[in-house]
Amino acid sequence: EVQLQASGGGLVQSGGSLRLACEASGFDFSNYDMSWLRQINEKGVECVSAIDSGGISTYYAGSVKGRFTISRDNHKNLVYLQMDNLKPEDTTVYYCAAVPHRTVLATVAQEYDHWGQGTQVTVSS
Repeated sequence: EVQLQASGGGLVQSGGSLRLACEASGFDFSNYDMSWLRQINEKGVECVSAIDSGGISTYYAGSVKGRFTISRDNHKNLVYLQMDNLKPEDTTVYYCAAVPHRTVLATVAQEYDHWGQGTQVTVSS
């Protein structure tokens, strides 16, 4: 059974930092592309960042480029999202997601087969 356990959310002031972590189990982590998704409204979810199975190719949404950094540790089955210079508009629920490795890195939330539970990030102004 695929399990994705996200942690690291919380309350931070504008300009602050948080590091999200996602522990994966139940599948061959090193052969899966991973992403961080976030809720943007009641029905919408966007892909904030993604990383391929080998940690070589990455993607960032324009709104977070230069502020967020995705990384992974295939030995520990972990994927991280370092979030710096946080803004109030980054406030929402963040999800970790996985999909078997593809030739082209998936950058749309619906392309990811497996989602974990969310972790709340709140940035105060």
